[in-house]
Amino acid sequence: MEKRWVKASDCNDDTINRIAEELNIDRSLAQILVQRNICSFDEAKDFFRPNLEHLHNPFLMKDMDTAIERIERALTTEEKILIYGDYDVDGTTSVALAYSFFSQFSSNIEYYIPDRYLEGYGISMAGIDYAGENGFSLIIALDCGIKSIDKIDYANTRGIDFIICDHHLPGDELPKAVAVLDPKRADCEYPFKELAGCGIGFKLAQAYAQKHDLPKETYLQYLDLVMVSIAADIVPVIGENRILAFYGIRKLNTNPCEGLRALMEVSGKTENYTLTDVVFTLGPRINAAGRIDHAKHAVAMLLCQVDGNSLEQSELINLKNTERKTYDQDITREALALIGDSEILINKKTTVVFNENWHKGVIGIVASRLTEKYYRPTIVLTKSNGHVAGSCRSVAGFDLYEALSGCSHLLDQYGGHKFAAGLTMQQNNVDAFADKFEEIVSATITEELLTPMIKIDAEIELAQIDGKFYRVLAQMGPFGPENMAPIFITHNVYLAQHAMAVGGNHLKVNIKQQNSAIFEGIGFGLAEYQNLLQPKVPFSVCYTIEENVWRDKKRLQLNIKGIKIKE
Repeated sequence: MEKRWVKASDCNDDTINRIAEELNIDRSLAQILVQRNICSFDEAKDFFRPNLEHLHNPFLMKDMDTAIERIERALTTEEKILIYGDYDVDGTTSVALAYSFFSQFSSNIEYYIPDRYLEGYGISMAGIDYAGENGFSLIIALDCGIKSIDKIDYANTRGIDFIICDHHLPGDELPKAVAVLDPKRADCEYPFKELAGCGIGFKLAQAYAQKHDLPKETYLQYLDLVMVSIAADIVPVIGENRILAFYGIRKLNTNPCEGLRALMEVSGKTENYTLTDVVFTLGPRINAAGRIDHAKHAVAMLLCQVDGNSLEQSELINLKNTERKTYDQDITREALALIGDSEILINKKTTVVFNENWHKGVIGIVASRLTEKYYRPTIVLTKSNGHVAGSCRSVAGFDLYEALSGCSHLLDQYGGHKFAAGLTMQQNNVDAFADKFEEIVSATITEELLTPMIKIDAEIELAQIDGKFYRVLAQMGPFGPENMAPIFITHNVYLAQHAMAVGGNHLKVNIKQQNSAIFEGIGFGLAEYQNLLQPKVPFSVCYTIEENVWRDKKRLQLNIKGIKIKE
């Protein structure tokens, strides 16, 4: 699918020139800094040198003092404490962090992860009943709970206190918990609003350690878990998250916790991790436990100690991921066939597909793959517990949640945000829902939004790319949402030798300009250009710059995102 190339907005030339001079860096790199609102020497210093001392005081978070006091009372009186979390990566890393941290001070602590299929997302009645029946008087809920008004009311009738540590947007009413830690609540003045759920758990541990004058290592040892949650939950990698991610990725690459170390080993990649590697290598494996079996296995792996059963646990998780891949591939193939065999479905501006036999645990992944293929709002539906359950994905710039709101009369439940959501409905509403969703999207989406976009940060010549250029560029990482790896565009490049198709659908090229060295480029999914690119015919290319390590040798490589041949 042809993509739109969109250049970043122009910035003030004087500011760019000043930053380039003050930092002694290439003007194009200075331009990228200014685009990211880094407009002074001091801001650049903080950006290039993340500092743990710049983490905010956790007691700036609303209710933090109350939460710590309630935990102190529970520890002093030897109450039973239940650490409760969601079944995804953010939830399981949150539970592993909080359980491991507070277990240092009490043996009356357990953890609980709801069953994806029997209990569903968030706080469940079954989880509260488990706590009541087993004598737990305090539940610390992580990565969920901010909208569990009725569940917390029920817990209160059973004499069970809740501390909620969530990062999702609250509703109009907050649950009646002992403490509600969520920077997004309207009355919370915490300076950074975009922590992941595990980040909230980290701040809780930081606050407890700070109040009791404990060594910083008692909570900093969990930075790798926090980083994994930041990467997998796709939260902005700016501000406090960037500091946590920077030191978390360093810990992962030097001294990871035993569970992550074992998972790295079974994944086949044991070093030089980036956030992107975490997203595509570790994240899916941790998620697979809850998708295919039960997420408690992921927590058990993350809690493994040295000389424990970490390899056994990680191999179990890896096996679940292999099962997940099989379901994913089979269902994606079936869904693509459904669309491809129907001219009506092909020509719609939405994708809604339903098969009651599809595995609920992977329909979100399938929805993402269908969105990549057809680039339009997509919903994949299957049967679950007598209802139809759906996973929804959007395209950049289109508010999926608002579109679902227009279909709410056909839904039993729905929730999520602009780009991803989940829903349930009665099976007899599926056809009516598909029609209504198509009607709403068709009336509100533009053709431009139905075309994928490549956002270009700067135009450069290949000759600008040298060792210093890349060293400065690399220090802009770790890269992620709101701090993505810069995409460059270069015009009038030529093949240095014939293009090659590799790996079935990928393109390998060597390109140059008149005054440049030859650069190797890899274009994933771009093999169609193999015969379109000809020697002596100029073309434009947009790309990120990476360091490729092969047999201990490092060289710069262009990761090509798009090609346009000059007419």
